[in-house]
Amino acid sequence: MFDRLHELEEKGLLRSLKLLRQDGVYVEYNGKRYLNLSSNDYLGISGIKDFQREFFETLDTNSFVMGALSSRLLTGNNVAVENLENYLSMLYDRECLVYNSGYHANTGILPALVEKSDLIVADKLVHASIIDGIRLCICEMRRYKHNDYNDLERILEQSAGKYNAVYIVTESIFSMDGDTANLARLVELKDKYHAKLYVDEAHAFGVTGDSGLGCAHHKQLVHRIEYIVCTLGKAGASEGAFVICDSATKQWLINKSRTLIFTTATPPVNILWTHFVIEKTVKMKTEREHLQQITKQLRDKLAGYDILGDTHIIPILTGDNDKCIRLAAQMQSKGIWAMPVRYPSVPAGRARIRLSLTAAMSYEQTDMVYESILA
Repeated sequence: MFDRLHELEEKGLLRSLKLLRQDGVYVEYNGKRYLNLSSNDYLGISGIKDFQREFFETLDTNSFVMGALSSRLLTGNNVAVENLENYLSMLYDRECLVYNSGYHANTGILPALVEKSDLIVADKLVHASIIDGIRLCICEMRRYKHNDYNDLERILEQSAGKYNAVYIVTESIFSMDGDTANLARLVELKDKYHAKLYVDEAHAFGVTGDSGLGCAHHKQLVHRIEYIVCTLGKAGASEGAFVICDSATKQWLINKSRTLIFTTATPPVNILWTHFVIEKTVKMKTEREHLQQITKQLRDKLAGYDILGDTHIIPILTGDNDKCIRLAAQMQSKGIWAMPVRYPSVPAGRARIRLSLTAAMSYEQTDMVYESILA
């Protein structure tokens, strides 16, 4: 174990936990204040004190207990989570099932759905939680080149008639490259080859569309995609996740999804906060528009750099790990909290600084980010 840790350290891959204090769009570390470019709080909700005050003022502490006590199938189900699922079902006009986290959802849904005679075809850059979920599946798995739908169709064509069911798996906004999937094209392909489509909307929920309900809702494809997974710990400033699906799938997952069945439920107070926040986020169109505007400004300024994607997640490719670490240190010396992302989080030779913009940032602050890169 110690030899392997030393090997990681020599390669510049050793990770450690840092004790940070959050302060709106800033973090404090070792007595220094930094503009936080490593946050998933895309709407800046965690720093809105008025939301927190309003939530606590309206919270009826006599109506629930603090702990969930057990799994939902035992005594952990409650009015709060049922109300949240009903509210989300109303927003999406489909059934909804809440999970404890995006990781619980992505490692629990596909293993419950697939059979040995099925095939999963996943984008090469899907999140680690999806990969771990696929590893738990008893069926065969293949990968298609990132956002390469000709490669996907080649696999689907080769697989036609050989499997009981085929599941196409993708993210809508990819967490490390900051680019988007063409959901309309994926729907066309899954319909053509009689497949099912699984879309992770972790980085789109709260951000994309007039009401912030994600790419599938924005493209009016909710009823044409079998499984839509959204997480609540990013733009939602809470914890948990949910899947949008049909009623039969929801009932099946309640009976067969191990990460739902064999874990203690989320405490009601967290569920109530989640519900409160989502009611706010669907109305935050102005904040979403501002996020788009500052994203365009910074992307335009960085046009001469090797950047990826087209969203509020802006990866700056550096290639090797050492260069990435040096750039991160340079930015931190200028008061910008930007972390190096290296193998194995990304492929070897594709190290990057991953900038995550939030709606709480100003134009002046994004200028500071650009200037820290120039220094």
